[in-house]
Amino acid sequence: MLDWNADGDALEAPAVARNRDAILAVLRAILPASGTVLEIASGSGEHAVHFAAALPGLTWLPSDADAAARRSVAAHARRSGAANILPPLALDAAADRWPVEPVEAVVCINMIHIAPWSATEGLMAGAGRVLAGSGMLFLYGPFREGGRHSTESNAAFDASLRGRDPEWGVRDLESVSAAAAKHGLALVRRVPMPASNLSLIYRREPD
Repeated sequence: MLDWNADGDALEAPAVARNRDAILAVLRAILPASGTVLEIASGSGEHAVHFAAALPGLTWLPSDADAAARRSVAAHARRSGAANILPPLALDAAADRWPVEPVEAVVCINMIHIAPWSATEGLMAGAGRVLAGSGMLFLYGPFREGGRHSTESNAAFDASLRGRDPEWGVRDLESVSAAAAKHGLALVRRVPMPASNLSLIYRREPD
């Protein structure tokens, strides 16, 4: 969920400054040295700019279903001057088709708990289609495990999300992994993160 402060077309999401370096540390360890990374639900675009600058061997392909978000991504990319950020795509994770050629990795940060479950199902189906070889899907956010929240703060956050929209909510890791498995994606790594979040790494299994 984004609490944006607008500065022209470039928007700011306060959470980005708090989590970007912790996420980058995981991405450095798992992403290939080169190739294309598709980011789903890029939001303000601040993550895309931060990661592209730190990982210059990769080409970053941001996307978002929201036009204001895409304008923000483009504005941040222009300001950064980074040559390895592609123009943001109009892409709905739940869509049956994504306008994307095969990529080496898919990254999705803080999306599945502020979207209907159909977005998670679409994300897994889409990642299964576009990942090349044994490409990876990276997820970041809060999750329940074994049907339980890891902290009281996550339980309260979940309740607030469901109060805003009954289709939203912190997802069960097991349900997310089961949805991934339907599309040939296996959970290979679980990384505890600050503020009671997790990084989850899924790999596309060979055909």
